[in-house]
Amino acid sequence: MNRQAQAVVLFLFGGAVLKASAGDLYLRYVKEGLRPFLIAAGLALVAAAVMTLWYSFKGDAEDDHAHHEPRVGWLLLLPVLGLLLVAPPALGSYTAGQSGTVQVSADSDYAPLPDGDPARVSLIDYASRVIYDEGRSLTDRRLQLTGFVTTGPEGVMLARIVVSCCAADGRPIKVGLTGGPVVDVPAGTWLEVTGRFSDKRGKDPVNQADIAYLEVEQWQPITPPKQQYE
Repeated sequence: MNRQAQAVVLFLFGGAVLKASAGDLYLRYVKEGLRPFLIAAGLALVAAAVMTLWYSFKGDAEDDHAHHEPRVGWLLLLPVLGLLLVAPPALGSYTAGQSGTVQVSADSDYAPLPDGDPARVSLIDYASRVIYDEGRSLTDRRLQLTGFVTTGPEGVMLARIVVSCCAADGRPIKVGLTGGPVVDVPAGTWLEVTGRFSDKRGKDPVNQADIAYLEVEQWQPITPPKQQYE
């Protein structure tokens, strides 16, 4: 791999990052707030490629042919081809089935639920209110949760992947579904579920963490949202 080849690899890699950042593809890998940093990194890689080519052509051609870098550098093309040709999907039901639910943390002062009937609540917020607040802030309200279907030893659960930075640290938050109409769709199907607080609790067989449950009133399949992670 000579300098020109290195520059081409850099250019393709930077272009792949910019392509992913231009639309919603990057949301499969990192949090939404990291988009400006991805764009900056992509532009830096493209600029580095252009400068490498410029210095390469400016320098002595004979000297350039005399110094080659290890061929292992071509392996950098693999992630580029992955982004350009076979972009992996966002983490979903398989990850949820293999990993234990997130250990939710307590909030010293739970804010009032959002306005509306039903009130839209994230899975991690619902689980925290059930496990640490005994559902006191959820009573007498209809709730709407959104997530994908995953299965457990006690039946169907609703889940989403929680990320701190990127998909590499993603772990699922799971909420069990009880009562109401039976959820009979394949694992991975995205649902909008309306229901009420349930005092039923369960244990995740993977890590023995507590799992909150929702008393289902109705549910409907939906198109996966743009931002699939919590």
